[in-house]
Amino acid sequence: MKERLSTNAEIRAKEVRLIGPEGRQVGVVPLKIAIEAAQALDLDLVEVAPEASPPVAKVMDYGKHLFEQERAQRDARKSQRSTGQKALRFRPKIDDHDYDTKARQARRFLQEGHSVRVQVMFRARELRRPEMGQKILDQLTSDLADVGAVESRSGMEGRFVTMVIGPKASAVR
Repeated sequence: MKERLSTNAEIRAKEVRLIGPEGRQVGVVPLKIAIEAAQALDLDLVEVAPEASPPVAKVMDYGKHLFEQERAQRDARKSQRSTGQKALRFRPKIDDHDYDTKARQARRFLQEGHSVRVQVMFRARELRRPEMGQKILDQLTSDLADVGAVESRSGMEGRFVTMVIGPKASAVR
């Protein structure tokens, strides 16, 4: 968030370049006259460019200005899409129903715009059959082909086979 602007009596310059409430430049005037002009219109004198010589001050409703800034930031946050990474973990001997549930989750994550890191975790004797994990990843890739594409795929890394699926732009809602 921006730092707070100086208003009315907080302004420390002797004279300011005054901008009227409708945005028209009035000229360089002493600070006291500028504050009186703002108060006559029941508005605030706000120092918008303190580093200028002389500083630029505008006559405006400062409370309304702060509210509009806050609303613009809130709207920007709303329209921002978070594109994090979600993780799913499978086992080589996964049941069909469990696979379907996790595939549905992955589909939802991809439609929301997240990328999905899929790991197949092996234990004990399962480590001797890494092709079982590759088979699951291949099946998942074909099941999610309409909403996502494989970004990276790794071989065996310790007890895991990992794949990252990114969302397709057309599938993101």
